[in-house]
Amino acid sequence: MDGVEQTNESWRILIVEDDERLAELTREYLESNGLIVSLEANGSAAVERIRSEQPDLVVLDLMLPGEDGLSVCRKVRPFYNGPIIMLTARTDDLDQVLGLEMGADDYISKPVKPRVLLARIRAMLRRVTESGQGGGEEASGEEPVRLQFNDLIVDRSMREAWLSDQSIDLTSAEFDLLWLLASNAGRVLSREEIFTALRGIEYDGQDRSIDVRVSRIRPKIGDDPIHPRRIKTVRSKGYLFVKEA
Repeated sequence: MDGVEQTNESWRILIVEDDERLAELTREYLESNGLIVSLEANGSAAVERIRSEQPDLVVLDLMLPGEDGLSVCRKVRPFYNGPIIMLTARTDDLDQVLGLEMGADDYISKPVKPRVLLARIRAMLRRVTESGQGGGEEASGEEPVRLQFNDLIVDRSMREAWLSDQSIDLTSAEFDLLWLLASNAGRVLSREEIFTALRGIEYDGQDRSIDVRVSRIRPKIGDDPIHPRRIKTVRSKGYLFVKEA
């Protein structure tokens, strides 16, 4: 069902897309399902709007006039921590990887089905919202809201991490992956498990987003990218977060 959940009513979405007809149709569909949607067609203008408006989520097309989506993503990340979903060409794996490296949280291949986009937006914002409210019920439940591994601290309620008391700059998707790995410390997680947990869809065996994010997270948490001790790659299986690295 596409019924509106009460918590969705204040979610503000900025769609950066220069195809005016596609953008308007997408806005109509999302607004009919309870989201507040703004449009922007120019990449350069999008940077300033994201800075000033701080939307809850940005849907960002790769090909834009002014500045392309990769440049926009790279420029806004220092001051915008919300989720960014990038729209990419169907078969261009390089664009998808570059988008993730620039700080995108997810990507969807074009042409985009509005129902799929809505589901991905809701899933991503729901994870952020639930994590931000985790200090209540979860604090009294079994799952902890803060994990510490020597000088590394990961806090789910604040959606922040620190290394040696210094805040770590993580995108929303990077934090979600770090928390998933850290909360399963000592257990190998397969790419299939990680993919399903973070994106809510089955792993196709080819998507490289998890590997890209792990490679970005490692140096941020003080791990050696060449010979990692904290997040280990287990050949043919997945990833292992080591409790005592």
